[in-house]
Amino acid sequence: MDKADFISRFGGAFEHSPFIAERAYDAGLVVEPLSASGVHAALTEKFRSASQDERLGVLRAHPDLAGKLAIAGGLTEDSRKEQAGAGLDRLSPEEHARFTALNDAYTTKFGFPFIIAVKGLAKDDILAAFERRIDNSRETELDTACAQVEKIARLRLESLIPENS
Repeated sequence: MDKADFISRFGGAFEHSPFIAERAYDAGLVVEPLSASGVHAALTEKFRSASQDERLGVLRAHPDLAGKLAIAGGLTEDSRKEQAGAGLDRLSPEEHARFTALNDAYTTKFGFPFIIAVKGLAKDDILAAFERRIDNSRETELDTACAQVEKIARLRLESLIPENS
């Protein structure tokens, strides 16, 4: 697979951050035959070695859960499917108000949106995690958000590359 194809196919694993796929390819970390675990390891290495500002940029590229972008239809296809799978596209007005208040408080406190891999979670699970995590320190939450971004990337890659392909 050439560089342009690799970036086109896997550049969205880390939300709006194709530079990670580009760096992994350029570093020779991409090994054929491609596997979800192999591509994830390559991309994760480049995410972890990115500058703190770059990692913050990746976090900030994630949309708020059930936020304005979701309402306006401005999510990436991956984010839309992930949020819909957790029922975040079917919130009551009260639930939406709670998500909005938590999104605002979280972003104000930490400087980046609340990030959680929503696959397999219901809206109540997500709200419970939101309410638990908002009391974390910034350092703890930065580590947690980065781990969640890596998990989201892994889940996205697993949907693109079956492990036995």
